[in-house]
Amino acid sequence: MVPSSTGVSSRMSRQRRRDTGPELAIRKLLHARGFRYRVAWPIPDMRRRTIDIAFTRARVAVFIDGCFWHGCPQHRTLPASNTEWWSRKLATNTARDAVTAAHLADLGWTVVRVWEHESAVEAVERIVARMRSVAASAERVSEGSGAPEQRPLA
Repeated sequence: MVPSSTGVSSRMSRQRRRDTGPELAIRKLLHARGFRYRVAWPIPDMRRRTIDIAFTRARVAVFIDGCFWHGCPQHRTLPASNTEWWSRKLATNTARDAVTAAHLADLGWTVVRVWEHESAVEAVERIVARMRSVAASAERVSEGSGAPEQRPLA
């Protein structure tokens, strides 16, 4: 796929892939609450794909998605020029997200997706709730199987 102009190509290449404002805000709040995580963690068996925030022990993957690039239902837009190219590009991104989430689920990971427009505080509350849910499920499984207790997530 080729963008419509060198100007568009230049702007696209300057877009941050990691350490965006929303990502930094969420990481700061998680860290302040005592959570430790990995940043840009490689996804097993998927070259060039990473998890934005990975809780490796709990197997929780957090993706902070840009509204434009990932097709936010509230803020989805399509540029007026080169519409066909952009439509394919954005559909490809959405399909890639689905494949990545399915792959991680097959590996036993829980995926949390956060939109860039979401409040960082609310996003962190949702992430923490999911972490607690995963921890509770792990404890129930270990109680029934005689396996040793799970270590705390934070």
